[in-house]
Amino acid sequence: MAEQEMLLKQEQGTRAGKYLTFVIADEEYGLEILKVREIIGIMDITAVPKTPDFVKGVINLRGKVIPVIDLRLKFSMEEAQRTEETCIIVVSVNELEVGIIVDKVSEVQDISGQDIEDSPEFGAQVDTEFILGMGKTEGRVTILLDIAKVLGGEHISAVQSIIETDSEGSESK
Repeated sequence: MAEQEMLLKQEQGTRAGKYLTFVIADEEYGLEILKVREIIGIMDITAVPKTPDFVKGVINLRGKVIPVIDLRLKFSMEEAQRTEETCIIVVSVNELEVGIIVDKVSEVQDISGQDIEDSPEFGAQVDTEFILGMGKTEGRVTILLDIAKVLGGEHISAVQSIIETDSEGSESK
């Protein structure tokens, strides 16, 4: 029993920290601040053919081509009208920078390990693997995302290979 308590305290300690919180469809989400590279306003996005709907395309950020994902679509929500609060959070995942479109950025919150609970179990049909935990702050719940698991998979790899092919082609011109 003492061993289980020790493991739980270690897990709580590893999840504790600063989170950038943002809103999608009136729900608050958070991701580890150390994964965030920058926050930018919506800019022109170049569509990439033969990619899933949630892959909006790529942007040119100071000479670097970055894939952009619409988190609403990734989470099977309806696409929303862009507002002046809509922005792109550029995150670093497995040495790849990816932009994620969110409705608005809220704030940076320092969440202690004891205020983070495991994600609830919804049964075998519902995948909650991408949820790091549920942060309880100021009387509300923030869904803390494991952004590597949210963005992981063959879709990002495919976009990355298109980007690399495109950059190699433009360098040889």
